[in-house]
Amino acid sequence: MTTITMRSLLAVPAVRPEFFVKAAASATDALFLDLEDSVPPPQKLAARANAAAALDEVDWGGKRVLVRTNALDSEWAFRDIEQLGARCRRLDGFLVPKVGAVDEIRHVEALLTALDRERPPERPLELHILIETALGMARVEAILEASTRLVSVSFGVGDYSLSMGGQDRLVGGANRHYAMLTDAAPDAPSESARQSHWNDQWHFALARVANACHAFDVMPIDGPFGNFSDPEGFNAAATRGRVLGYAGKWAIHPSQVALANQAYTPGADEVTWARAVLKALADSQREGKGAVAMNGQLLDIAHEKIARRILARAGISQDGAARDT
Repeated sequence: MTTITMRSLLAVPAVRPEFFVKAAASATDALFLDLEDSVPPPQKLAARANAAAALDEVDWGGKRVLVRTNALDSEWAFRDIEQLGARCRRLDGFLVPKVGAVDEIRHVEALLTALDRERPPERPLELHILIETALGMARVEAILEASTRLVSVSFGVGDYSLSMGGQDRLVGGANRHYAMLTDAAPDAPSESARQSHWNDQWHFALARVANACHAFDVMPIDGPFGNFSDPEGFNAAATRGRVLGYAGKWAIHPSQVALANQAYTPGADEVTWARAVLKALADSQREGKGAVAMNGQLLDIAHEKIARRILARAGISQDGAARDT
C-alpha cells in the first residue's frame, strides 16, 4: 500500500477562493478543491477557473492537493480533467466521484496517461476515487482490481445513502431508527422497558470498501461527518473507521482537521506498547527463543508486525527516533 499520509482530507469549495490560503496554511495532510457538489451548475466554469488560478498561485507547501471533478457523466468532467491536468503543474491528482464501472476508471486512467506526457516525469497525476453509489459498491472489487494508478478510495456516505433510498439528515452519522428491541420478558409487567440495541447502518459499506482496498493495495479514506459542531460524533466515526482499517477521514470544516489527524495518529499508550513489544521480542530472539509473554499476553511475529505498523504511523523509526511524516 502507498506510504503517503492522508490522515485528514480537507474539502475546499472552489467557488470560495477566500478559503484557499487558509486551507494551505492548515494542518491537513491533503485537500481537494471541489468542483462538484459544493458548486451550483451556473458556477461550474468559474469554479474550474478559480481552481486553476489557485493551483498556480497559492503556496500549498508539502500538502497533497487534489481536485474533485464533476461526475463522469456530466458535461463538465472531461474539461475538468483535461484543462487542469495539462495546465497545473502543482496539481497532485484528481478525486473522481461516483465511479460505478470498470470502464469508467479505465477511461480516466487513459486520460491521465495522455496528460502525463505534458507534465514533468517526476509528477505523474494520481487517481483517487469515490465509491458512493449502490452500483459502485456492487462492483467495488472489480473497479479497484482494474486500476494500476489508483492511490485512494473514499467512501462517500451521503450519496451512497441517497442511492440506497435513505433519508438521513446527518451525513455520516447514526440513525436512532436503525435499531432493534429486545424480546419482552415473558413474566415481566406489560409496562416494563425493553432495551433498544442501536446498529451501524454504514458498517457493511465501510467494511466492504476497506476490505477491497486492502485486497488491492489501495488506501481507504472514510468520508464526511456532516455535523462539524459535534466533535464527539466525529471522533466516534473516525475511531470506528480506523478500527476497520481506514487510513484517514474527510474534514468538511477546518475544525475537523485536528480531530482527524489525532484519530489516525497512534496515541502515546500505543507507541509505548509497540516499543515494549519490539524490545521483548528482540530480547527473546537473542536468547534463542520464539514467542514470549508480556503482561500475561503471548507475543509472536504477528505482534511484531502490528508494533512496527503503529510506530510507522506515528512517524517513529524502528530505532525509536521520531522522523518527519
